[in-house]
Amino acid sequence: MRTDKETGRGVWAKNPYRPGDVLMTTRPYISVLSTHNLSSYCSACFGPAPPSGLKRCTQCRTIHYCSAACQTRDWTLHKRECPALQDWAKASPNAESLVPSDAVRSLARILWGKQKKGLDSIWSKEIDALQSHRKSLQPESFEVHAHLSHALVLFLGLSSPEDLGPFGIHSAGDLVDLVSRFITNTFTIATPSLTPLGACVSPLIALINHSCEPHAVVVFPRTSPASAQNEPAMQLIAIRPILPDQEVLITYVDITLPRPQRRKTLKETYHFVCNCSLCSNLTNTDPRDVLQCPKRCGGTCPIPTEENNITRCTSCKAGLTTVDEVLDAVRIGEEALAKATALQSQDPVKAKQLTTKLIPILTSAGLLPSAHPLLALSRLHQTLLLSSLPDSLTQDALDDVICAATRSSAGLNDVLLYGHPSRGICLAELGKLLAADEPQPKEQPKSQAEAALVYPPSGPKRLKLALDTLIRARSELMVGFGAVNEGGEVGKEVRESIVALEKELGVWKQGIRNVVEDMPKPLRKPL
Repeated sequence: MRTDKETGRGVWAKNPYRPGDVLMTTRPYISVLSTHNLSSYCSACFGPAPPSGLKRCTQCRTIHYCSAACQTRDWTLHKRECPALQDWAKASPNAESLVPSDAVRSLARILWGKQKKGLDSIWSKEIDALQSHRKSLQPESFEVHAHLSHALVLFLGLSSPEDLGPFGIHSAGDLVDLVSRFITNTFTIATPSLTPLGACVSPLIALINHSCEPHAVVVFPRTSPASAQNEPAMQLIAIRPILPDQEVLITYVDITLPRPQRRKTLKETYHFVCNCSLCSNLTNTDPRDVLQCPKRCGGTCPIPTEENNITRCTSCKAGLTTVDEVLDAVRIGEEALAKATALQSQDPVKAKQLTTKLIPILTSAGLLPSAHPLLALSRLHQTLLLSSLPDSLTQDALDDVICAATRSSAGLNDVLLYGHPSRGICLAELGKLLAADEPQPKEQPKSQAEAALVYPPSGPKRLKLALDTLIRARSELMVGFGAVNEGGEVGKEVRESIVALEKELGVWKQGIRNVVEDMPKPLRKPL
């Protein structure tokens, strides 16, 4: 750990690291499942429900565990949380608020942890040393902090903030510091396939500074079922070569977003202006913010804005003549993205209708797969299609989600570095979809020219494409989730799929050879 004059505390490498190397592994100080995941995942190890199902706490009937060992391990904090959850549910005015938010439950666990470990313990001091931005809070943040503070006091069963003294909170400023530290230093816990599960706080990982071109990523690979007692384990994994005495940087925001949105989020949440190489270099065309050339020369041109609506192709210099149409498409796309994201869990059918309608509008406007908001809509559309696949799968439904996954993968490949976990996961999903049995295989094209226009292909070509895609996915997962982890849980699944596909293709080729050998010699053609 070192302190830089501009960025404050940070982490520097002592040794050289290669992409795929695990730099550190640690368990969060506190971790909490999101409310909608409480009945589906273990609240101690964050693992999915085993075949026998999860065991529910018989008192609060809210928290679930996968085993007695996990329940015992979590009891040191849950024995305080359990009656608080019961009291909260009794006082709740409606069914939607029977459980406090994951932020409130996280803050309560921090305070209970400090009290248990001791206010002067290293654990407590490391929590208190987390960065707080109380002095730079904007007025629009006051309401959020006030709401969390009020809910926390109620959840702890106290009558007013003045009763927080036993937790080391002696003033309104201390309480705002606590909330600010949590908001600024929280990480999202995710499944090995990057589905968000909840929130966690790790003072060690929180030391690492931000860049929109990070050297490393934080993941939760879940390397083996035997390590459940050490879960949820955070791993910091290199995705770029890191030299000795080089600062290790991660990203705090979604780096598929264009520069203005990344900077806005960083300023509002983390209270700094990002001046990383990606944000400060305005001369290069950013794939997050591009259209295809209006003359289709193969070049690109920046997406116009209200402030700068003159844009030309970087290759042939052709000017964009459909500025108003592009601006309208981008505006409508961003509105639809926000609405579809909000509807994703409440009304997935409506959300899917929005993404289905808007993606063709954005592609017709000339946006490339990597551009925002097309990439975000494509990724959401893929998720919605996957979750809505019918039990009796149809060829059209399967092919639609394959096309959506292909569009998402193409966009991510242009925006993210090789080996980024999101690239590997998207490729793995695409490969598995291509490998799925076709409900109604298409008629084979009569010529190679016709075959080149058909996507996704059918039959053996589809299986070969699936195999190639899964091999690429495993290669990237071995970087993003660690080579020593074999690409994490998803990487191991992909390896098994590759073996199965190779066998299937081998059987197909052997069957063709047998047919050819049984044919009369004049009719045979070399394989």
